Amino acid sequence: MRTPALFRRKCWPFLAAGLLAVAGCSDSSEPGEEPGPGTDGPGVTPGDGSECLGAKFLTTLGKSTVLVGAQMEDDTAKAAPFDVRYLYLAAGLFDSKDACNSCASGCTSDGASCANDAGGCGWWGCWQYDQDPPGAYLRDFIKTAQENGQIPFITYYEAYQASGFAEGEAQLKALNDSAFLGRYLADWRFLLKQVGQEKALLQIEPDMWAYLQFFPKDGKAQSTPVAVKAANPTDCGSQEDNGAGLGKCMIAMVRKYAPNAKVGLHASAWATKTDVSGNTDASFDVAGEANKVADFLLSVGAGDTDFVTVEASDRDAGWYQQTTGNAVWWDPENRQLPHFHQAFTWAKAVSTRLNKPHIWWQLPVGNMSLPNSGKQWRDNRVDYFLTHPGEVAAAGGVGMLFGAGNNEQTTPESDNGNLVKRVKAYKDAGGQAACVKN
Repeated sequence: MRTPALFRRKCWPFLAAGLLAVAGCSDSSEPGEEPGPGTDGPGVTPGDGSECLGAKFLTTLGKSTVLVGAQMEDDTAKAAPFDVRYLYLAAGLFDSKDACNSCASGCTSDGASCANDAGGCGWWGCWQYDQDPPGAYLRDFIKTAQENGQIPFITYYEAYQASGFAEGEAQLKALNDSAFLGRYLADWRFLLKQVGQEKALLQIEPDMWAYLQFFPKDGKAQSTPVAVKAANPTDCGSQEDNGAGLGKCMIAMVRKYAPNAKVGLHASAWATKTDVSGNTDASFDVAGEANKVADFLLSVGAGDTDFVTVEASDRDAGWYQQTTGNAVWWDPENRQLPHFHQAFTWAKAVSTRLNKPHIWWQLPVGNMSLPNSGKQWRDNRVDYFLTHPGEVAAAGGVGMLFGAGNNEQTTPESDNGNLVKRVKAYKDAGGQAACVKN
């Protein structure tokens, strides 16, 4: 699988000084300090027999326990009974107004041919043998996941990658360019047609919704102009020309072109300019801050989605510690902030407000036995999540998906087998029922 090099920024230097005390830019411990190992064992908690949001969602997927999955290579996918396999789509777009009909001829991306003999194509639709119809890369991924008994999960992260602008506020300007947005939404339509009638999980644009909340002074999606109607009058002609209209348009397109897919937006813990995942103030209103994010997502159409994604970090804690000097550990004993219980409180509040279950996505893969070098960094998220799945379920979580946020991080192939071992233990214990009370 192709893993793009991503830079997903979480710590904004221009935050007001008063916010830094509760933002992820602050340290909860001295650089070099690491948490203890926490609890060992599978930690599965019996369900209470009730019907909850999580159980209803899992039933639609033919599942009854909290999902576990990863971004991984083929051999790893076969090494343990993973429920989900996820793919990151982050690349350029085709240059034409609509998706190419052939990769071998007449198809370019950023001026470069997509034919195999041209040296590589920027558009994901032609990452394949050029004599096959475009989209084989995604169709083959879906087929392979299904053959392994896994649900394909696709993260669509194209707006920044294809825009040509710097990440953050600048990339939002591209959304009001009807020519660019027309190609972007045509690419989204093309992706959905490759999914077709298959059952899949789709995540739309992690971080973009947070930027649409973070940068406008009023924190409203309606304050960012987006050329929705002109870009896609066929599917989006009735939507507003702003960030809210874009979200509603993309969700509606899923229902039209991939009716059996489940779709979700991404909730970022820093979207309100306060990174709750790094909060060290015990008096801080974590649930109240989560509600602000959830209310924003409702304004862009989250009420019509099936789930919401949340995340812990885009990098291993050991990588941050070694390369930036920042300690971003979560305390596995849940005594010192930031800790896991705070993160679960935030995620639960988001789910409750949206009335949607959440999936933990892109959880760091590192573990505490690794040397903190190369692609083997220390982190405690794998071990905590897979030994405390009852806490995940009690907060409304229905999935734990592990994967690297960029190509410098620990992967399921470089972690010395820890993720596979933990997944096997979790499954051997019977998995975690969705309905658990705190």
